[in-house]
Amino acid sequence: MNAAEIVFDPLVPWSVLAILALLTLAAMALAIWRRLLGWPLRLAAGLVLLAALAQPSWQKEDRAALSDIVLMLVDETASQQLAERAGVTGSAADTLETRLTARPNTEVRRIPVPDGEGDAGTQLMTALSAALAEEPRGRIAGIVLLSDGRLHDLERTPNLPAPMHLLLTGREDDWDRRLIVKNAPAFAILGEPVELTLRIEDEGAAPKATETEIEISVDGAEPQRYRVPLNEDLPLPIELPHGGLNVIEFVVPEADGELTDRNNRALVQINGVRDRLRVLLVSGEPHAGGRTWRNLLKSDSSVDLVHFTILRPPEKQDGVPVTELSLIAFPTRELFLEKIDDFDLIIFDRYKRRGILPTIYLDNVRNYVEQGGAVLVAAGPDFAGAESIYRSPLADIMPAEPTARVFDRGYRPAVSEMGQRHPVTAGLDGADSWGRWLRQIEVEPTSGDVVMQGVDDKPLLILDRVGEGRVALLASDHAWLWNRGYEGGGPQLELLRRLAHWMMKEPELEEEALWAEPSGQTMRIIRRSLTDDVGAVTVTGPDGAEVELSLTETSPGRFETTYEGPEIGLYRLREGDLETVVGLGPAAPREFIQTIASGAALEPVIDGLRGGVLRLEDGVPSVRAVREGRPASGRGWIGITPRDAFETLDIRQTALLPPWLVLLLAASLIVGGWLREGRR
Repeated sequence: MNAAEIVFDPLVPWSVLAILALLTLAAMALAIWRRLLGWPLRLAAGLVLLAALAQPSWQKEDRAALSDIVLMLVDETASQQLAERAGVTGSAADTLETRLTARPNTEVRRIPVPDGEGDAGTQLMTALSAALAEEPRGRIAGIVLLSDGRLHDLERTPNLPAPMHLLLTGREDDWDRRLIVKNAPAFAILGEPVELTLRIEDEGAAPKATETEIEISVDGAEPQRYRVPLNEDLPLPIELPHGGLNVIEFVVPEADGELTDRNNRALVQINGVRDRLRVLLVSGEPHAGGRTWRNLLKSDSSVDLVHFTILRPPEKQDGVPVTELSLIAFPTRELFLEKIDDFDLIIFDRYKRRGILPTIYLDNVRNYVEQGGAVLVAAGPDFAGAESIYRSPLADIMPAEPTARVFDRGYRPAVSEMGQRHPVTAGLDGADSWGRWLRQIEVEPTSGDVVMQGVDDKPLLILDRVGEGRVALLASDHAWLWNRGYEGGGPQLELLRRLAHWMMKEPELEEEALWAEPSGQTMRIIRRSLTDDVGAVTVTGPDGAEVELSLTETSPGRFETTYEGPEIGLYRLREGDLETVVGLGPAAPREFIQTIASGAALEPVIDGLRGGVLRLEDGVPSVRAVREGRPASGRGWIGITPRDAFETLDIRQTALLPPWLVLLLAASLIVGGWLREGRR
């Protein structure tokens, strides 16, 4: 294959040549105006010199023809495995490849497109961009996509050098029913309903129906069944049953004839949080740490604090009328009898019996704890005396008995061996640098867990469960020294926060707990226990298959392992009496959000170069060659544009005006013009 043409390689820029040509024409015009007979010869001489400056050459090229390239992208994502799509796609790709390679001077690049990483879906345009980057654009004669048309990276469509065609899989009578959760918050307030919006939608050639059944379950419990309308937004108010992660599963039963049930299920994971923590602080004898408790509680905007303070004990007689001590009588009856259940936590700070709170009130506090309430006692010297609240109905719920001995000397609080495993005190950093406390009440534990120790390793902080409620006893009134930074201070705020959350039964601070932290298709399984050993965890997958996993202790009382879930869905975890559920991945992967084959998304791109969208159920189309700019598809056929690309093997150039010829011609013409004008 040879080609020849005249090429120019000017010795000066073309702009300079243009100026010289204008000067030559001006000189010729002057010669004509003066009636010089030799002007034609002079003009010819000027043209010869200008041509010499342009330096024309005769160029001959030896070329090798290059084949046209057709890119064929085969969609092998999850949605292409539905029904008979995979078989139809593979067969059509083989047939089309055979027809294309049978054409002269044509190559096929067959590119499989698998699922995108994570839940990225079908990345057709990304694969096409990568393929175009590897091939010369001048050789691309056509692009063929074998897909259901449901791609998820349309915004990455490259600039196409040739017509693109979409060969649609699926059938025209396909239909599918899908469940959509239109809004689901990540957090919700306990005790308040949160509204989710569901929609059950039929797509494609669906049979006529107006309603269907839906199953709703929370944390893997027995599902509740309801009849709901189709193709309508359905507001669903839900009240979370507990704090922490709540896993809500929605399931629509598979209907006869629908394409898949993979999008008939939805998992919603919502964290339950408390709106406000209602605390009743009962302060007894005033002391340096009393205001510290109040300031700590008031500094948290999520705490509603009611502070009951005994300003004057009954034995104090100073002649001041009671009516002048306060403007409003404190509603003790209302607080301790009528509205005690409204409080999440009651704190007794150095309180002792002085007749202010009748025994019936304290007995009601005991009932409050047994029925699920929480009490924290910050004990001072009063706890060791005869007027101690231990000498009241509260003794039935106290985890320790005072010995009447008080240590008034410095000591450094420490986390006990049990405390290193207990979630309230585990991992409190910097124990060696904590400041000292200067007083401790000696107590003898009768129940519960000693999580902190003080003087001579005697119990300092004891936690216990009583009935449905919880009790904490802090055998010192010097925790405020940490808040003041005495000798470096200590983690008083963190300790109080953990105490409050443990007493509120927050799942993340349960002593015996099992939970999982999902990340994509992997979950980290965590088991916390106060014992030295735990059993294997049984994981039940969405398909009912069970796997037993051994746990490894990563820190005192914390055992972990990881598990790669084979499929997306709800997994149940069980170890002993503990059970929990966790969802891996989206309930309906991106590939199954829309499953009905459609070319609507790609039509604007395909129409730009006059390509076509054809259904494979009508047969594999034939292939024709079309000129660029002409329609590239029709009934039963698609077109490719031959590119006539070539590779240059050799180039030869021959000068049309060699120097000797230029000199001879120019000199002859100039001399001829001079002689003609001389005769005149």
